[in-house]
Amino acid sequence: VQLQASGGGLVQAGGSLRLSCAASGRAFSMYTMAWFRQAPGKEREFVAAISWSGGSSAYAGSVKGRFTIPRDNAKNTGYLQMNSLKPEDTAVYYCAANWIATLATMTQQYDYWGQGTQVTVSS
Repeated sequence: VQLQASGGGLVQAGGSLRLSCAASGRAFSMYTMAWFRQAPGKEREFVAAISWSGGSSAYAGSVKGRFTIPRDNAKNTGYLQMNSLKPEDTAVYYCAANWIATLATMTQQYDYWGQGTQVTVSS
């Protein structure tokens, strides 16, 4: 499966952005999807994951209550809705997918990655 992330940009603190992850190739609807982010000088970290059906999701503690990770399997697209953004959310955001049963939170558990989209939150 090929993934294409989009929707990043510059936003003020307290604002919102919605990232999209468009999938092509094999059946995206069968894959767990996740978002990770990487800030300059830091390791890539888990943000959120959603099961293939959309029935289960998991979030990093730093974004819980502010971010949601819906998906639309009919459109082969996943999203990351980011509200109440903070300057510390500034990073390159990557979508990832894999055919796994669990809501994996580690980068090595995902085989397919999008190219990343920059999110910058100004104070």
